Amino acid sequence: MLRQASTTLNLSGPRQGLHEITDEIDSWVRDQDFGTGLLTIFCKHTSASLLIQENAASAARRDLETYFSRIAPEDPALYTHNDEGPDDMPAHLRSALTQTQLSIPVGDGRMVLGKWQGIYLFEHRREPSLRQIALHLVGE
Repeated sequence: MLRQASTTLNLSGPRQGLHEITDEIDSWVRDQDFGTGLLTIFCKHTSASLLIQENAASAARRDLETYFSRIAPEDPALYTHNDEGPDDMPAHLRSALTQTQLSIPVGDGRMVLGKWQGIYLFEHRREPSLRQIALHLVGE
């Protein structure tokens, strides 16, 4: 029989950048006791985002962070929107270029991720704040 479960995780990265949240999400999914289904993960913010990315080599994460700082630099001369400081508009741009929602299949009670894949909260602000990540699982 088809079922649903949902929750909200309150997370905060210690700094600007990529923070793996796979374990927190996987723990919740396992606790729901579903065999198969589809998990939706949604970041309820406009200055943070979600990524599925390589979780073995930290250099890959550093390179991604460096790339985004190059394409959306913190340069006040480039933007008119700076209500919350010089990292405000670059955070919105980085979020617009990534994702705020992910869909992941669930099989045998676990997320179906590739061997080197992890789920990341991508904090785009220099002063990280509490982030709400909504999880919704539908399946059986």
